[in-house]
Formats: sequence, structure tokens, C-alpha cells
Amino acid sequence: MNTLLIFLGAGIGGVLRYWVSNMIYWMTGRQFPYGTLVVNISGCFLMGFLFVLIIERFDGIGPQLRSLLLIGLLGGYTTFSSFSIETLNLFENGAWLSGFLNIFFSVFLCILAAWLGVIGGRQL
Repeated sequence: MNTLLIFLGAGIGGVLRYWVSNMIYWMTGRQFPYGTLVVNISGCFLMGFLFVLIIERFDGIGPQLRSLLLIGLLGGYTTFSSFSIETLNLFENGAWLSGFLNIFFSVFLCILAAWLGVIGGRQL
């Protein structure tokens, strides 16, 4: 059953990633991977927030919700594989500053977002 829930969640997460990143690219253009950055930051925030709710706060919810949301949905939604190839492409195209800024902002802001999610989850 957990495998089916992960499969379902990952499919939904992948579609959400596609919609969110394309909406951001439509608003900002593709000169910088803002779509992937927004998906990674929001996914990390949700991971921190939901982790606290599911694991720390509502322990009785069970492994099924953890499988669906944390492993499936957010695993399908977050895009560090896209982040990696986009950063490599920036480097290969000579956009060194953009590549290093993407690394810095993605890592720093995603860790910050996860921390804020944990704080938010613990405030409930």
C-alpha cells in the first residue's frame, strides 16, 4: 500500500512541479532558473512543515500519510536533479556568476525554508 501511495504522490508532485515552474518562467523568463528555485524553496518549506506535523505532532497519523506526502508528493515536486543540470548548463554556457548564484541561493534559501517550515509546524 505504501508503494502505491508514493507512486500516486510522486505523480501529483511532478505535475505540480511542472505547473509551478512554468508559471514562474512565464512571469520571469528563462535567463535564470527561477522556476526551479521557487519549486525547491517551497518544497523545502513544505518538507520541514509537514515533517513536524506528521512525525512530531501527529504521530498517530501513520506511515501512509508520510509515504504519500513526504516521500511521494514532495519527492516528486522538489527538483534538485533539475537544479543540478540547469546549473551545469549555466557553467557550460560561460554564465559562471549565475551558476554560482544559483548554487548559493538554492542551498541557502532551501535550508532556510526548511527551518522556517519546522518552526511553523512547531508553532501549531
